[in-house]
Amino acid sequence: MAETADYIADIKKYTASVDEAAVGGIVRHLGIALRSKDASLVAATDPEELKRVREGFMKKKLALTGSDAELDKKLGEVMTAMKGVREKSRVTVCYLLAEKTGNLGLFHPKK
Repeated sequence: MAETADYIADIKKYTASVDEAAVGGIVRHLGIALRSKDASLVAATDPEELKRVREGFMKKKLALTGSDAELDKKLGEVMTAMKGVREKSRVTVCYLLAEKTGNLGLFHPKK
């Protein structure tokens, strides 16, 4: 399992600044999924995997209410930004989706 610093370094490849508290929150949210190498990655060419990201993360966790086509477009934009990376980190994908939709605050520790 990668360390939070590894996830931060990966995210920095795609965005100007990284909200480290949000990265920690995403790592906590994904929890056990990050223990398996296969589950810690997003298979961009697998329609079922992309559907899981849309349904489980975008709709449930981020509470996005757009149509499937709108959500798939946002997810497609993140996949395009990560094009050329064979093993796409689930943490990075989730972070970029949360950032793109203005939802990084959902992952900040509760006070």
